[in-house]
Amino acid sequence: MIGLVGLAGALGALLRYALGAGVLLIWGSPYPLATFAANLGGSFVLGWLTGRAASRPAWPAWVMPVLGTGLIGAFTTFSTFSVETLALWREGHAGTAVLYSLLSIWGGLALAWLGMRLGERTGNGAPDEREEGTS
Repeated sequence: MIGLVGLAGALGALLRYALGAGVLLIWGSPYPLATFAANLGGSFVLGWLTGRAASRPAWPAWVMPVLGTGLIGAFTTFSTFSVETLALWREGHAGTAVLYSLLSIWGGLALAWLGMRLGERTGNGAPDEREEGTS
């Protein structure tokens, strides 16, 4: 299992790098848009995986560690978000730093919630809608 998590983590890191390179190519700067997109997108996908796993307990045991911890864990980046926020502040963009922080945190929570709800709906039904004794 640890090898699969590592491989998925490598893929997540490569995808994160590709996102930054793509944003740089299109907008001229990956900062902080690439991190913002990675974190919000990752929040949604991890929320969906979590909701789907909760409504489909028959998923193999490797799914969450490999896709959640490995792939999405490597794709998202809290440390880069933190450093970019501080850099914005230090460069005199305090308003942008505050807005970036608020949108990242609350947007991530909202998208994780939305992903969980959709994941529950795309499984075998929401956990509260299944018959008792099946979970």
